[in-house]
Order: sequence, then structure tokens, then C-alpha cells
Amino acid sequence: MHELSIVENIISIANETTQSHHGKTVDSIELDIGQLAGIEMGAFDFAWDIATQNTVLENAERKINRMSGRAQCLLCNTEFNIKQYLDFCPNCGSYQKEILSGNDLKVKRITLS
Repeated sequence: MHELSIVENIISIANETTQSHHGKTVDSIELDIGQLAGIEMGAFDFAWDIATQNTVLENAERKINRMSGRAQCLLCNTEFNIKQYLDFCPNCGSYQKEILSGNDLKVKRITLS
């Protein structure tokens, strides 16, 4: 379950941010998670509940923005939304594409107290 290691990395980022800004705890955290990032949200939520206990994120409000996948066809240059990597271009049917967005996870905002 790689979701646990992802949550552990987020905790590390929150710890570093809290220390560098002389905060005590995190009030809220906002995450951008792409639909193509390969994160199973049920497993992520489970890992979050377990891993954040007794950390600066234990009582933090968590907001998750699910970012849609976006690609550009390498044959006809059409930009289109995708839900999975195997989606094809709706214009020409090609599977050759460049992923433009939706495959990443970012800590967008951390609010400290």
C-alpha cells in the first residue's frame, strides 16, 4: 500500500513547514490529487487516519481537490480530458498522447497555528 508512504511524506512536509515557521500545529492542509496519480482514495483515507495520530496533522482539517486528467494528442494536437492512461483521442482515435495534468499530488496549502 503505497498510500501509507505518501501520507508519511505529507507528514514530513507538514513537520518541516511547522518547524521552519515556528508553528505549533497544523490547522488545515489542502492537497491537489490528480485522478491519474494512482492513489486509491479509500486506502489513502485509512492510511491518513492511522499515520497522522500524534503528529502535527492529527486534528488538521483536510481538504482534497481531485484534479482531472488532461492530455494532448501527439497526432492531431487535440487537448482532451482523460480518466485513465489508456484513454484515446476523441478526435482521431490515437493512443499517442502527452499527459498535461492530473498525474501529480501536491501539498497546495498549509495553515499553521
